[in-house]
Amino acid sequence: MNGGDGQAGGRATAGRERRDLPVLGGPRAERADAAQNRRRILAAAAGILAARGVEALSMDEVARAAGVGVGTVYRRFGDRAGLVYAVVDDREREFQERFLQGPPPLGPPPPGAQDVTPLDRARAFLHALADRTEAQSELLEAAEMDSPDARFRDGWYTLYQRHLTGLITQIRPGADAGYLADALLAPFAANLFRYQRHTRGMGLDRIKAGLDDLLEGLGRP
Repeated sequence: MNGGDGQAGGRATAGRERRDLPVLGGPRAERADAAQNRRRILAAAAGILAARGVEALSMDEVARAAGVGVGTVYRRFGDRAGLVYAVVDDREREFQERFLQGPPPLGPPPPGAQDVTPLDRARAFLHALADRTEAQSELLEAAEMDSPDARFRDGWYTLYQRHLTGLITQIRPGADAGYLADALLAPFAANLFRYQRHTRGMGLDRIKAGLDDLLEGLGRP
């Protein structure tokens, strides 16, 4: 992280609590000037990331490129992690739409359908999440490394956890579904995911096969 970011720690207080990032179906209304500033900031951040990579991204640099005060960037996004998560939000919205409203097995089956089980849906979700993490793992790692609990402060993790908890409750009634959902999401911590992919040389197929093995244990009596 760049040293300039740390100088504005006091301005990041709001970002140290749970970030109010958009989740599909959540409120998005905002003032026209605020929306314009958001677009300028995100465009500036995306430009820096494309041109110079994650390491070059700092709140001060983004503010300069966007033509706004650095305080505006901190107030809007809280910290660098919040800013990076916002940059990847468009892909995240598409992913959420697929597993909440798309066709089965990733999305919900029609009422009364018997051909898609909760286990099928959990497997499809974990495989799709592996693909989604692979697509932007560098950005996700940068966001998660900015603070120890960054991964858990955004709305995405909560949504994933609740989705899996509901499926696990159907797969294995009486189990501690909340804990098991966290356990299934643990491999998607970006630093672990990138370590497996780039240091240990694991392919996506191997990662997905390992997730399948974990799920099989849930499906056993």
